[in-house]
Amino acid sequence: MFVAILLSSLVNALIAVLAHAVGAPKDFAPLKLSSYVSLTALGVLAGAAGWALVRRFSRDSERLLRRLVPSVVVVSFVPDFTQFGKGEVTGVVALLLMHVAVAVIAVSAYRRIMLLGSVR
Repeated sequence: MFVAILLSSLVNALIAVLAHAVGAPKDFAPLKLSSYVSLTALGVLAGAAGWALVRRFSRDSERLLRRLVPSVVVVSFVPDFTQFGKGEVTGVVALLLMHVAVAVIAVSAYRRIMLLGSVR
C-alpha cells in the first residue's frame, strides 16, 4: 500500500501544481501538501480495508467491486462540492480529479496485492 500512497500523492501534487497554475486560489487548504497527502493515505487505506472485506465476504467480489468502486468515488465527491466558495471551480475540479486519480492507482494496487477469487 505504501507504493499506492506514494504514487497517488505524487499525482495529486502534480494536479495541485497544475490547478494553481491555471487559477486555483493559492490559499485553498485542500490543495496544500499537508492536506492531500494525509487524506490520500487515509483514502488508500480505507479503500484497502473495504476491498478486503468485499473480497472476504462477497460471493462475487469482482462484480460487486465493479459497481461499488465507482459509487464510492462519486460519493467521495460530495464534500468537494461544498468547497466552491473557497476553492472556486478550478480548485474543486482539481479535488475531483485527485479522487479519481487515487481510485485508479489504489484499485490497480489492490488488484495486484489482494487478488479477487483467491480467498475461498
